[in-house]
Amino acid sequence: MEESMKKHIQSLSVFQWVLTFLLMGIFFTTLLIYMMFTSFWIVPMVYFTWLLFDWNTPERGGRRTEWVRRWTLWIHFRDYFPIKLLSSFPLSPDRNYIVGCHPHGIMASSSFCNFATEASGFSILFPGVRPWLAILAGLFRLPVYRDYLMSAGMVPVSKDSLQFLLTRCGLGNAVFIVVGGAAESLQSIPGKHTVTLSGRKGFVRLALQHGADLVPVYSFGENELYEQVSFSPQSWGWWLQRHFKKYVGFAPCVFKGRGVFSAGSWGINPFPRPVTTVVGRPICIPHSPVPSEEEVDHYHALYMKGLSDLFHNYKVSCGLSESDSLEIL
Repeated sequence: MEESMKKHIQSLSVFQWVLTFLLMGIFFTTLLIYMMFTSFWIVPMVYFTWLLFDWNTPERGGRRTEWVRRWTLWIHFRDYFPIKLLSSFPLSPDRNYIVGCHPHGIMASSSFCNFATEASGFSILFPGVRPWLAILAGLFRLPVYRDYLMSAGMVPVSKDSLQFLLTRCGLGNAVFIVVGGAAESLQSIPGKHTVTLSGRKGFVRLALQHGADLVPVYSFGENELYEQVSFSPQSWGWWLQRHFKKYVGFAPCVFKGRGVFSAGSWGINPFPRPVTTVVGRPICIPHSPVPSEEEVDHYHALYMKGLSDLFHNYKVSCGLSESDSLEIL
C-alpha cells in the first residue's frame, strides 16, 4: 500500500508539471483579463502596472529562488522516471559555460529536472557553478507564469539575456541551451538518437565572443518518454508543424503518454522510463570578441565531435546497445 501511494504521488508530481507547462500561462492570462471586468479589477490592474516596470527582468538574470528549486515535489518528479545526472568531468567555478543539451525530447523533461531544480544534486556535482536553463523567450510574456519560470532559474534564450549572464553575473555561470529546439522535438521518437546541430552555430559564436567554454550534454532515454505521432510529408499534420515552427517558434507535436494512475491507459504523463543525463568534458574556448567564420566552424566541429564521443563512450552503460549510433542532422 505504501509503495502504491508513493507511485501515485510521483505520478501526480509529474502531472502537475505537464499541466503547468501546457496550461499555466494561458490560464492566468485568461483569468486576469476576466477579472478586469469584475469587482476584483484592482488585482489585474496592480499586477499589470507592476509588470510594465518588471518587463525586462527575465533578460536581466531573472529572479531565481532556491526555495522553489529545492521543493520536495521535484524529488518525486525525479523518482517517477527515474532521472539521474552524471558528471564526466568537473566544471570550474572560475569559468563561464554554454552547455548544449541533447536531445530536446517532447518537453525536455530531464533538462528541467537536472538544471531548473536541485532534485538531481547539480550543486553537489558542480559546487560553485550556477545553472541557468534558457527556454523559449515568448513564455516570459505570459503573466504569472513568467514569475514561476524565473523562480526556478529559467531565462529567455535570447541574445540580450545570454549576454547579460555571461558579462554581468561574474564567473561560475552555466547557461544550458536545448540547442535543437523545435526541429529536434519532431525527431523525438523512441529508439532513435537524432540531434539537430549541423546548422546551429549561434551558441558557438556566443561562446567565442565571451570566452565561455562549451560543454556537450546528452540525456539517454529522453526520446523514450513519449510516443510521437509521425506525419507523412505533405500531410496536414506535417504542414501544420512546419508552419508553427517557422512563425510561432515551436512545433505542435502530437504525442501520447500514459495515464496518471493507470499504466494501461493513454494520457499526457510521460512514460516512467529511466533517463541518464551525462555532462561531458568542457571544450576550452578563447575570447574572440569578433570571431571569424573559420573560428566558429572550427569550434563547432570540435563540439560535434565532443558530443559524438560522449554518446559512444556512455551509450552501453546507459542502457543502449553497442550498435546504437548518434545521427547529427
